[in-house]
Amino acid sequence: MMRANLVRTRLAASQIVVNGWLSMGSPYAAEGVAHSGVHAVTVDLQHGMLDFADALVMMQAISATPATPLVRVPDLNPAQIMHLLDAGAYGIICPMISTPEQTKTLVDACRYPPLGNRSFGPSRGLLYGGPDYVAHANATIMAIPMIETAEAVDRIEEILDVDGVDMVYLGPNDMAFALDGHVGHPRPRSEAALQHVLNATTRRGIPVGIFCSGGEEARRRVGQGFRLVTPGNDFAHLSRSMRDAVRMTLEETTPEVAAQNGY
Repeated sequence: MMRANLVRTRLAASQIVVNGWLSMGSPYAAEGVAHSGVHAVTVDLQHGMLDFADALVMMQAISATPATPLVRVPDLNPAQIMHLLDAGAYGIICPMISTPEQTKTLVDACRYPPLGNRSFGPSRGLLYGGPDYVAHANATIMAIPMIETAEAVDRIEEILDVDGVDMVYLGPNDMAFALDGHVGHPRPRSEAALQHVLNATTRRGIPVGIFCSGGEEARRRVGQGFRLVTPGNDFAHLSRSMRDAVRMTLEETTPEVAAQNGY
């Protein structure tokens, strides 16, 4: 049988999915994050500092771990979506989906006929998924529209009416820009919008994921009802950990050394 999609498996069992997020073009970092205990890892081609060649070797690194490889594409480009699926992505997160028409374009690109219009040519998908990849890809690959605009919030019921939406992923920062005019706190309008989308999807039994600033926010979002949480990206964790190490090194010295070094 085709290799299972751990995201689908856990969601079907009513379990939470913790998702790693990669913004740096490093197979070594991808392998390390995927071995950290996360259930999925998303390679970010929208805001990450990487391209298709980076994504390919990063998915190859993830393949040696228990985590499921996902990709956030830069935009709604069916040819690019199909190329990344052929390279082994098990789910596509597509940003700035605001209409049911855009949603259908995404879903169609992720499904072989007769359910969609994905072109045949699974390439590395066969290596990662197995020889029966084509027979089971439609039931395994995930089409995940990213909801992050005011229009998408207003039209969420229409978007969810599109057959084949496997999960919705929320972008809280772009939604805050759209509804509150800033990404700082408080941001009451965008938080209300997030809850509105969560309520709509929950009524239909469609899981919702969300990007978080870290583990504390991820835990809070799980309590709200989000089923997949991303507790920050690789660069944020790396830089935060390094800052903490520097601060600990200098603060834990004598007062004289700390003052000399600006602490």
